[in-house]
Amino acid sequence: MGVGKTTIGSEVAKKLYRDFYDVDVEIEKKYGMSVKEIFNTFGEEEFRKKEKEMIFKLCEQRLNIISLGGGAFLQSEIKERCLKDGIVFFLDLSWDSWKDRISMLIDSRPILQGRTLEEIEDLFHSRQKIYSLHHSRVETDALEIEEIANYIVDSIKLAWDLYEPHK
Repeated sequence: MGVGKTTIGSEVAKKLYRDFYDVDVEIEKKYGMSVKEIFNTFGEEEFRKKEKEMIFKLCEQRLNIISLGGGAFLQSEIKERCLKDGIVFFLDLSWDSWKDRISMLIDSRPILQGRTLEEIEDLFHSRQKIYSLHHSRVETDALEIEEIANYIVDSIKLAWDLYEPHK
């Protein structure tokens, strides 16, 4: 949450000439309201159900670049599907860097609202454990968007060369 998945994912998609999907944005389009409004109107359970459905649909189409919401990996079925059918990049941002972004995030992230800084820090660290399963980890603290996107593109191209031999 708030690490820059949408911005970086969009940049990677441009560089690879692929379609980019931000799952939260796709769900917002479907409901015609923000994630915050969906949480308030229908509840988190309904949102997570729609999130899973959307991710599974997008995973059926090969070669998409998909940005998952910060809580998507809380669902083990989503995590397993993404690890099986895709290449999962964990954009790792330290707590010190992330907490500088809280003021920009708090209004649009229902999961942060009404929590103390200590509770938010606990949430941050508990989610780090959830993200520990991935194919590649990118430490983003000292990198610009372009550098992160280039690293991911280079990694994907290398993986393609290694695992998809040319005929």
